[in-house]
Amino acid sequence: MKALKKHRGLVAPMDRANVDTDIIIPKQYLKSIKRTGFGVNLFDQLRYLDEGWPGKPLEDRQPNPEFALNQDRYIGASVLLARENFGCGSSREHAPWALEDFGFRVVIAPTFADIFYNNCFKNGVLPLELPAQLVEQLFQAMYEQPGYQLTVDLEEQQVLTDEGESFSFDIDAFRKHCLIEGLDDIGLTLQSADRIKEYEQQRRTEAPWLFDVISKGAI
Repeated sequence: MKALKKHRGLVAPMDRANVDTDIIIPKQYLKSIKRTGFGVNLFDQLRYLDEGWPGKPLEDRQPNPEFALNQDRYIGASVLLARENFGCGSSREHAPWALEDFGFRVVIAPTFADIFYNNCFKNGVLPLELPAQLVEQLFQAMYEQPGYQLTVDLEEQQVLTDEGESFSFDIDAFRKHCLIEGLDDIGLTLQSADRIKEYEQQRRTEAPWLFDVISKGAI
């Protein structure tokens, strides 16, 4: 998982409330578990005017010119500004996969759905909660200033604007540590690899018959 300590990026809008995971990545794209390749279908129902399906050539798609991510001013955006209850709906982990694969490292919203919020941290995306009034202020600044960027300093827990404003945010200390160090569940487990190996060796000594059975394929 990619570490995130301090990130500066172009801001793009998802200016609607209650964006669910089926809008983030529609159900027909959930067949793969590779974690990559989902970015092209992020917000598929909103980005394209035609119906999409896995394997449909991108050149055959009809982009929606009204959708923000199809507009030149938001090309290369890596900070998504959203409204309340972002990521509601199903628990599909593909939603943060699609956001990260597209290039978003930070999503700012007043509130997030709990499961989506947790899944983001496990996949290298920072879901950052700010008060609704402040999020509205950021929306207005973004719309008024093409090329609007924000800097998110996770170590200092600050959102910084180019105008010199700074906004603090709260975050769980353990989640913060994992994101800064780039540790997902597998990475956390591997930190204890020596202890796990030691335990396995101990068990082989204490109960060798268990490992004999496993090695012979009986289990």
